Amino acid sequence: MAACSALPRTGRLSRIFSSSSPSVRPPKSTPTKESPAAVAVADPNPRRKDLNNIIKGLLRERDPDKLVSGFIAASSAHPRFRDRHRVYDVAVSRLASFGRRDGVEAIIDAQKTFLETSRVGFAARLIRLYGRASMASHAAATFHDLPPQLKSTMTFNALLTAYVEVGDFDALATALKEIPANPSVVPSVYSYNIIIQGLCKKPELSAALDTVTQMEKCGISPDIITFNTLLNGFYNHGHMDGAEKVWEMMKERNMVPDAKSYNAKLRGLVAQGRIEDAVAVVERMEKDGPKPDTVSYNELIRGYCKDGRLEEAKKLYEDLAKNGCASNRGTYHALVPSLVQAGELDYAQKCCLEIFSRSCYVDCFVLQEVVIALVTASRVEDAAKIVELGWKNSYPRSILKMPHAIEDDKVLTETNGEESISEEEEEPEKA
Repeated sequence: MAACSALPRTGRLSRIFSSSSPSVRPPKSTPTKESPAAVAVADPNPRRKDLNNIIKGLLRERDPDKLVSGFIAASSAHPRFRDRHRVYDVAVSRLASFGRRDGVEAIIDAQKTFLETSRVGFAARLIRLYGRASMASHAAATFHDLPPQLKSTMTFNALLTAYVEVGDFDALATALKEIPANPSVVPSVYSYNIIIQGLCKKPELSAALDTVTQMEKCGISPDIITFNTLLNGFYNHGHMDGAEKVWEMMKERNMVPDAKSYNAKLRGLVAQGRIEDAVAVVERMEKDGPKPDTVSYNELIRGYCKDGRLEEAKKLYEDLAKNGCASNRGTYHALVPSLVQAGELDYAQKCCLEIFSRSCYVDCFVLQEVVIALVTASRVEDAAKIVELGWKNSYPRSILKMPHAIEDDKVLTETNGEESISEEEEEPEKA
């Protein structure tokens, strides 16, 4: 509070001291009470402030060449810049979206000069960034060229993650075979879980199951994450029989399923339209455990909506608090589109207002569907309220807007196109 109250005085002092007219210095023996606070406000670590401004500028930069040059300059001039993970993620993602792999390579190559004096986490981050940009071969080269002290299980796991993000399953298998050649790399259960996660993206899941056997031969016991990953893989691909094998494997190893295990099963049952079986699973969880969580109820809400049982979905939504859960974005993604489709706009509007009151950020299209439906039903004021609240809650104005604004943009685009054609046709006549 002292610093805040000193701000006006600081402004006056700076104007006095920057003035060309002479000023009288106060005696050293009688310092004012405001002086310490004023000094603290006037100089709140200017280097950190400069760095924050630089980072803000890079986060806003849309010119890929300026982004690359500014990023390299900032990372070289400010050691603390290299601790700011978000600016690395944003810069690489943006350059990748522009198709500028050369820019991604330039940024990461510039960071390699700091590897000798960096911790292993920094090296792992560079490898993961290449994976985010779908540059698996660059991630592998970076790992293999690391200084010996940085070639560890953490950086190896980062390489595996890069392979998974790119979907390079052959490279995953090769990486496993190369483990003996790297004595500093001792794979952990986390390493194998990454591999299983990647292999579960393939329709043929036998290799994922075989990995469990392989890790056990290496003396590494699978954990609940291992089996939940397998369950999600089998259920997501609709392999119900294979999923039952995973349940048997868990039972053989005395592995106790958790809510995530059953949520995978619920997802598979709902996908196949087996709603009553899904209801039975939730009821069994409520009675015997593990206790259902929000995701469990979201899957059941999605199932009810898919089956046209909207009243049951609404009741389950209203009973979330009684069940010790709170709605999240998945809840509204499951429920709101079905409400709009059924014409239950009052309830859909209510959900939108609850989204804002809970500060629950849903995909913008969920709100936009409600806005369009309300306008179509001549409820323009209600639609405008959702748009206004959305803007106040940081939803993009370019996406969340009133339908007439969408039409205005379309007309403006078409008009601009007609004008440009007209000018091209008239130009020869002027010549």
